[in-house]
Amino acid sequence: MVNLLISQSRSHVGLEVGMGALAWLLIPLVAAVGAGLWGSWANRTRKARGDGPELDGYARFRAAMERSHSGT
Repeated sequence: MVNLLISQSRSHVGLEVGMGALAWLLIPLVAAVGAGLWGSWANRTRKARGDGPELDGYARFRAAMERSHSGT
């Protein structure tokens, strides 16, 4: 198999090496663009809903804990 690769015409070797190098350089470039897009999507602004639901849940939890201890 190696002999077949070496025996190819030498006129296009420079072009093949250049295209191979270009392909290997495009991989990190595409990865960087993808990471940038993902980062901007992950850091997008979301609607702030406030602390209301969390505080309501905590108040219910405290009330339930006080009820369970008051019966003993």
